[in-house]
Amino acid sequence: MNFDEIIDRVGTHSSKWDMMEQTYGVSPKGGIPMWVADMDFRPPQCVSDAVGAMYDHGIYGYYGDERAYRAAIRWWMDKRHGWAVDEGAIFTTHGLVNGTAMCVDAFTRPGDGVVLFTPVYHAFARVIAAAGRKVVECPLALEGGKYRMDFDACDAQMTGSERMVILCSPHNPGGRVWSRAELQGVAEFARRHDLILVSDEIHHDLVMPGNRHIPMALIDGIADRLVMMTATTKTFNIAGSHTGNVIIHDADLRARFAGRMAALGLSANSFGLFMTQAAYSPEGAEWVDALVEYLDGNRRLFDEGVNAIPGASSMPLEATYLAWVDFAGTGMSHDEVTNRIQSGARIAANHGPTFGKGGESWMRFNLATPRSRVAEAVERLQNAFADLQ
Repeated sequence: MNFDEIIDRVGTHSSKWDMMEQTYGVSPKGGIPMWVADMDFRPPQCVSDAVGAMYDHGIYGYYGDERAYRAAIRWWMDKRHGWAVDEGAIFTTHGLVNGTAMCVDAFTRPGDGVVLFTPVYHAFARVIAAAGRKVVECPLALEGGKYRMDFDACDAQMTGSERMVILCSPHNPGGRVWSRAELQGVAEFARRHDLILVSDEIHHDLVMPGNRHIPMALIDGIADRLVMMTATTKTFNIAGSHTGNVIIHDADLRARFAGRMAALGLSANSFGLFMTQAAYSPEGAEWVDALVEYLDGNRRLFDEGVNAIPGASSMPLEATYLAWVDFAGTGMSHDEVTNRIQSGARIAANHGPTFGKGGESWMRFNLATPRSRVAEAVERLQNAFADLQ
């Protein structure tokens, strides 16, 4: 587990590295990509061994007999999250953006409203709009430097045309680990407005020390309208496997989702299933524990350096490896901030406005890279805003 290893990803069809010049004007020759949410680390050896065993076998056919794969998922959720998952509740999708799109397709109709607590992961709004549904943004309240739910404001926005709410838990981009009371509030909000609740918990394994993630499935009074989404892809840096799980315990919702899966002819990628089975193991758990400790060190280094820039403030990161930085205090426009980051610091970072209402003055930085690179990014950012010192 050498997270300090520098691995050259340029020219490997890496979206994060090979698309940043086209997207942000930052060349991979000397630039630092801190946008796409994948890590610059090798996955645990057990995952690489599983792919190696497939190669050694030499035949890449359809995957059959999912019992071991499903058992691995159930073991992980029980041991790591205290959540008992029924084997028959698990659907495998091509990642969780696909899982989100499938939920929108299965449980809403064109013209229906889908509620998002913004700012939030930009792919949600993209798939909702592409499906001909209406994106309903309920801005999070910013208090004491971190987000909280404002259910009174959200209640006032509801028109009766909404059919679904999507929760990001832990939150991306803010890194919040929602409390039990906040999750109970989301459940009551969904029931109050008769909404299907889709809980995207893809970052649930990447929780900083001192915080504890609670699966929405453990919250009272929501089981009959709850869809859970989890994946190995963020946890183990295997996003290219495009494998995620939609987990539905309610029989009626499960039947509706299964019907859409069948109608679209979707089946799983065998590479992703073998990788998932290998990752959800004691060896995978040991690797994740070491990873989180390393990411916490990167977080502390980044926050200390960025918060030293007058007018910049990094939101305290409770989970994920995605730092969320507010530049409002600099008094600069969004264009000037991004120019200093991209042209001055030569860093590609996600623009806050793409995450919806509330993200206007923010930027998101991916910290899942060797610490030396995080230190370099901090130095570059401080130099890019040196005139504020």
